[in-house]
Amino acid sequence: MVDLFAELGRCLESFGNDAVSIRAIKEAHIQNGWFVESDMRRAVAAIASQMLVRNKLETWVKPYPIKTTSARRILVVMAGNIPLVGFFDLLCTLIAGHQAWVKPSSKDRALMRYVVDLMREIDPEIPIVWCEESSTLQPDAVIATGSDNTNRYFRARYAGIPALLRGSRQSVAVLSGRESPEQLRGLSDDVFAYSGLGCRSVSLLFVPRGWKTRLQPPAQMNDKYRHNYLQTRAVLTMQGCAFHDLGAAVLVEERSFPHALSRIHYTEYDSLQEVKEWIDMHDSELQCVVTNVLQHSRRADFGQAQCPGLTDWPDDRDVLEFLTSLR
Repeated sequence: MVDLFAELGRCLESFGNDAVSIRAIKEAHIQNGWFVESDMRRAVAAIASQMLVRNKLETWVKPYPIKTTSARRILVVMAGNIPLVGFFDLLCTLIAGHQAWVKPSSKDRALMRYVVDLMREIDPEIPIVWCEESSTLQPDAVIATGSDNTNRYFRARYAGIPALLRGSRQSVAVLSGRESPEQLRGLSDDVFAYSGLGCRSVSLLFVPRGWKTRLQPPAQMNDKYRHNYLQTRAVLTMQGCAFHDLGAAVLVEERSFPHALSRIHYTEYDSLQEVKEWIDMHDSELQCVVTNVLQHSRRADFGQAQCPGLTDWPDDRDVLEFLTSLR
């Protein structure tokens, strides 16, 4: 299976440069207006470079008891907030030796179909079943990602089988105030990439007291995101709320996660210990922590939040450990 995924990575290097992938890009944008071409190209490039490299794959799977017998039917219910966000679970399922029942999000159907078709061209016998979730499905286990509401539904729907279920999470950044211009450019990418829709998108900043706003907005914005930003700014203005206008988002002083796109929260701190205590208290709500001044199991360097590697487990749950234990 490593051979297949290494070949898939090679094939994806030409994404956006041939008629088939260009057609997939156009169809994906029609299905989901939040998916712009630059984001789709970015997502595919990140998967190809961070996940589908032979030596990385071989090092990754080496500690696990991968078997070729006793395969299970794994239903993979995918999210659709950013392009191909469900691919990693598909990769894990197949590399662990199981059959993948793929239930794509309606918001990310075209790109996932494109990738699955590529895999079938490489290996026509690959154990992938493209399916819709229904009461007739009887999987042996399920991996599902969605909102907190859908997570509660998943828990009830699949209560009788092994399940790895994920709900909503957000990400934070902890600044020292001594970040270089390059690190701050990376932080801007951590905040604004994919229009801030990813669970790894930073939406809350911890900054030292007296910190001056230096976030750089993106040169271009998705039309949907721009409309959201203008609406959020107008509402805050009418409510008389204080905010910093970044030109692509509003920065509001609050020690909590925002509940709206294009709204970034920040809070000043006097000691890193108080930040650590807050993070420890809210760890179940966090996907990753962007910082160079604190240790955390899901820490990311500035500019790397949107480039997860093979061991950057969503929700800190080892997917391969879950899958290889299903024997």
